[in-house]
Amino acid sequence: LYKRARAGEIKGFTGIDDPYEPPLNPEVECRTDQEELQESVAKVLSKLEELGYLSKALEVQSV
Repeated sequence: LYKRARAGEIKGFTGIDDPYEPPLNPEVECRTDQEELQESVAKVLSKLEELGYLSKALEVQSV
């Protein structure tokens, strides 16, 4: 998609000809520069569980 957007085939593409606008009040914020990957993943899974998209968040294990 980025290749097509750079070629002008797709207009209004975020990061190409449309600026990225960070959300004002994100539901989940992962500070990957300040926390371990497992913590970020756990935050996302927990939010998905809270919203009903997952029945139970899996335990995140080190890789």
